[in-house]
Amino acid sequence: MNKWEILWNHREMILGGFKSTLVLFGVSAIAAFLLSSLIVLAIRTGRAPFGRVVRGVVDGMRMLPFLIYAYLLYYGLPSLGIRFDAWTAGFIALITYHAAYFAEILRGTWATLSTGQAEAARAHGFTTFMMYRRIILPQLVLRAAPVLGNQVIICLKDTAFLSIITVRELTAAASAVQSQYFIPFEAFIVAIGLYWLTSMLIEALVARLGFAAERKGLGYKLAAVRR
Repeated sequence: MNKWEILWNHREMILGGFKSTLVLFGVSAIAAFLLSSLIVLAIRTGRAPFGRVVRGVVDGMRMLPFLIYAYLLYYGLPSLGIRFDAWTAGFIALITYHAAYFAEILRGTWATLSTGQAEAARAHGFTTFMMYRRIILPQLVLRAAPVLGNQVIICLKDTAFLSIITVRELTAAASAVQSQYFIPFEAFIVAIGLYWLTSMLIEALVARLGFAAERKGLGYKLAAVRR
């Protein structure tokens, strides 16, 4: 039987893994961004001791290799009496790990904004959270769209590491097929193609955000960003 025919006969397994990857990625990326929005607010406006603790946790998270972090959550915590199933551990790993990176991107972008906006918002009766949600955060997203988009793509690719904790996502499905029939090239080429198509879609969405930012005078020229 032709190697590509083998893959076609196992398309349901591959597509099932791809669907799992999309669920892991979509839920984790959205949750990580929402969590990062709260984290950066705590760092920028919280009381000094609390803000420093949050910043320390973010910095510590960014120093961890994602693979080791996911491995510890699934295989290490049971020794402390804490057990997660593979999917729960995968979600926790992706959300908390990438929230730290999103928070750092937003924090750095916030530092470039004029302080006059906050003063004007408070003069008009805005609370800190209302000002952040309606004035600051939209600007942060538009200004940092290319960098945020890059981090989103990294989040997508990091789902592949979850195969080590038995999550049956795309990489695990491709690995299962190739190990049974010894067709590593064909199996992983298909997996790479699906990751690539998803990444191109993300890049297209980020480009639209970039153009929206340019129209509002909040972003940088897309060509300059790519250089």
